[in-house]
Formats: sequence, structure tokens, C-alpha cells
Amino acid sequence: MYLLNTRTLTLKIFYTNIPDYAILSHTWDKEEVTFQDLQNRVKEKELEAGWKKVEGACAQARKYDWDWIWIDSCCIDKSSSAELSENINSMYRLYENAGVCYVY
Repeated sequence: MYLLNTRTLTLKIFYTNIPDYAILSHTWDKEEVTFQDLQNRVKEKELEAGWKKVEGACAQARKYDWDWIWIDSCCIDKSSSAELSENINSMYRLYENAGVCYVY
């Protein structure tokens, strides 16, 4: 699973020994930051609201000492149908295993 570092805003993949993490529950908008945006560090003007959501969620998580956060819009590589399917099928477990859930 990919997790977003709340300090550096970089993604890291974890296969085992998954660290404690926060999770963001949110509604999707047309301006969501994607996995590819994070990989390429794209900060286009049209994604401004999406970046504010991601940065705000990371700031909230940092206040409570969470180093990692999972946000579906940017922690799933939707270009991989296998990864997308695996994450959709694991959604309940992802929320269940999170240490805290922030709602936006």
C-alpha cells in the first residue's frame, strides 16, 4: 500500500510492516490531486483546491504526530487496474486499520 508522508508529501510503498497511519474520508471533486500528480510534483493552478485538501489533511495529521496518511485520490495508482481493484476491494480494511479518520 502507498502512504503519503505528512511532512514531505511524498509517497512510499509498504508491502509489510505497515506503519500506523491516518486516513482521509472525503468527497471527490474535479480538482483532486492524483497519484501521478504527487509522483510528478504537479502543482497546477486548476488543482489548487485539491492541494489545499491534501496539505490540510497532512497538517491536521501532523498536529497529532501522524507521520503517514492514506488518501484514496492520491495513494492509489489508478493507471494500474490491478492496484485500483485491490484497493477498492480492501477499502473497508484500510479504514478499519487506520489509527484515526479525518473527514473533509
